[in-house]
Amino acid sequence: MPENVQGTGARLREIGIGIVGCGTVGTGTAKLLLENAELIRRRIGVPVRLVRIADIDIVRDRGLNLPADIFTTDAMTVVRDPAIQIVVELIGGTGIAKDVILEAIRNGKSVVTANKALLAQHGPEVCSAASDAGVDLGFEASVGGGIPIIRAMREGLAGNHIQGLFGIINGTCNYILTRMSDEGKEFADVLADAQKIGLAEADPSFDIDGIDSAHKLAILVWLATGCTVPLKEIYVEGIRDISAVDIAFAKEFGYTIKLLAIAKEKGGGVEVRVHPTMIPSHYLLATVGGANNAIYVKGDFVGSSMFYGQGAGMLPTASAVASDVIDIGRNMCNGTVGRIPPSGFRQIEPAGVIALSPFSEVKTEYYLRFHVVDKPGVLSKIAGILGDHGISISTVLQKGRQEENAVPIFIVTHHAKESDMRASLDEIDKLQFVLDRTRMIRIENNL
Repeated sequence: MPENVQGTGARLREIGIGIVGCGTVGTGTAKLLLENAELIRRRIGVPVRLVRIADIDIVRDRGLNLPADIFTTDAMTVVRDPAIQIVVELIGGTGIAKDVILEAIRNGKSVVTANKALLAQHGPEVCSAASDAGVDLGFEASVGGGIPIIRAMREGLAGNHIQGLFGIINGTCNYILTRMSDEGKEFADVLADAQKIGLAEADPSFDIDGIDSAHKLAILVWLATGCTVPLKEIYVEGIRDISAVDIAFAKEFGYTIKLLAIAKEKGGGVEVRVHPTMIPSHYLLATVGGANNAIYVKGDFVGSSMFYGQGAGMLPTASAVASDVIDIGRNMCNGTVGRIPPSGFRQIEPAGVIALSPFSEVKTEYYLRFHVVDKPGVLSKIAGILGDHGISISTVLQKGRQEENAVPIFIVTHHAKESDMRASLDEIDKLQFVLDRTRMIRIENNL
């Protein structure tokens, strides 16, 4: 550990910060550290100083009042600089970012990262390296942007068995679904609008296919249980197939469609899944609009809590990064490290991997939309197949013709098992009078 951070706070004169990756969030972080430097000094007890910034582009004007020689294209000069005690990794991804973090740790630096993909895939390795090196690891910005959900899970809710998590944790998807609901537009049109304003990437797959949400859910389950979740074991379904017709049906029957990341206790295991979900429109979670995020948490003693705010963006994410810098800085002033383990657990179950309930055993209610030939007996045939698989019907709605000889049929079921529903739809979709693949959306009525 560098000399000026050893021992007591009396010997600590300042804390040097290095940022690796100065895109949107990196720029916001540098801006916050500069503009709120006095506030941060008062909170920690010593000043923080931005020593070095590494990025592939060191020419672009970021609006930061910094000397040109602070910038470098060589990330490793940052992580090896003896004047730096905290490295802030904001590159993203699991390639060079992992190398940067591990090299920083090997050089005795504490690390702050917003890298949910890296933590979801390599969290135990990174945490073990930090523990062995006697440095801190902060990742508040990895889930929920400016929402302090990581700190809440590790500290505020630490005395609770977490019984359920329901999260709107991808702002791009929530923006798209909100616009579709408010304006009756189709998915492709709203996605194009989101891309024009920079809210969706040119290749939006990571967001709209649910991958980003799965990474964040893996982190939340790790914080709730102390055990890791293999990403390949999380059922993931995105929002590409949601249509204006589905949105309209949901509204007509008092539901709102959200992309939810869900983790629930079930027997001796945990259900872990990401998919579009219909929830009652009067639920607080259903009212979360635009690009905002919200995480609804159920604890055995605290009951239900909801954490809401901006889930992405330069300034909210920078706020979360700064909170970790301050937390680690306080530890340094007190001559401590690892006051709270990254997962929030000192002792982990021997296996270290959570027992997951098979997705095929999940039980929910279902919304089904069939596109069928308009002739007698179709509905009774569909209902018969559902009944053969033990699935009972709660509501049926048949609309008038939208095209020649074809009609939509909408069905809401009572609780059914996922494997039974899939078996029934495999059979139904092979029928000659079914014109397209059946659209299925799961319903959660008891958050």
